[in-house]
Amino acid sequence: MKEGILKLLKENNDDFLSGEKISEYFNVSRAAIWKHINTLKEEGYEIESVPRKGYRLISSPDILTYGEIEKYLDTEFIGRKIYYFDTIDSTNKKAKEIALEEVEGTIVISEEQTLGRGRLGRGWVSPKGKGIWMSIILKPQIDPMKVAKITQIGAAAVSLALEDLDIKSYIKWPNDIVINRKKVCGILTEMSCELNMINYVIMGIGINVNLDKQDFRGEIENVGTSLKVETGKKISRKKLLGLFLNRFEELYTSFINKDNFEDTLKICRNKSILIGKEVRIIKGRDEKSGKVVGINDEGELLVDYGENKVENIMSGEVSVRGLYGYV
Repeated sequence: MKEGILKLLKENNDDFLSGEKISEYFNVSRAAIWKHINTLKEEGYEIESVPRKGYRLISSPDILTYGEIEKYLDTEFIGRKIYYFDTIDSTNKKAKEIALEEVEGTIVISEEQTLGRGRLGRGWVSPKGKGIWMSIILKPQIDPMKVAKITQIGAAAVSLALEDLDIKSYIKWPNDIVINRKKVCGILTEMSCELNMINYVIMGIGINVNLDKQDFRGEIENVGTSLKVETGKKISRKKLLGLFLNRFEELYTSFINKDNFEDTLKICRNKSILIGKEVRIIKGRDEKSGKVVGINDEGELLVDYGENKVENIMSGEVSVRGLYGYV
């Protein structure tokens, strides 16, 4: 009922809506309406209450509920069902628990993660209300060997969404978004499959939206950054989320339905921060240095180690670093 009351207030075009009309609409007491109004206020909605006039919505908080991002969505199925949490240990963990029962495109999102992690088991800082911490449940009917491409589709979609906000970013193959040589977004894709049949794919995404400089401490101080730090202004998380989901569905459905990976490849190549750079390729305890010369049609990184020795690097248990730092 709370969501229904909020929808009525939004549809009332900033005019007052009487408690009597709301209570008649839901066939409940005015006291029950008052209780839900107070709950909305506690969640950050600014609602004006005037005797004999009723209630009027003044402003909405930048929270990531479906009710708040719906107006930004142009998607058919991505993000049309959302599990929203104030705090959670890991959105990927929760998504895996419900994936088999849920429809494709369902999202698990939280204002805060307490045990967020990135690739290769690395930790991920996920402070409350400052970023986008989410996981998308996908059920592509493709060869499991092609799932790695979905990570690059996610990276391309994030970069395009930032471009929609006039924020220039680069892609550090295969799953990081970089601004001013620092990481602003990471993607972790996990899969459950049997032989050649995919049960589900979980794509976890963490975007540092409105984190402050002091949020980046210790070992991540020289590696991580946020959109707010880099642009000098606060960014609407719900608008960015909507833009990303729109961009992702467009690229994802083209890949799944038409086997079109070329559009994603073009974006990843044009926005690559690695192509033409000398890098270190780290596999466990082994490390080699070479020059990135491109990304092939399968989305693999091409690294030239000299003497005409070019290796195709697949995403997975491998890290790519600059010669003297992150990139």
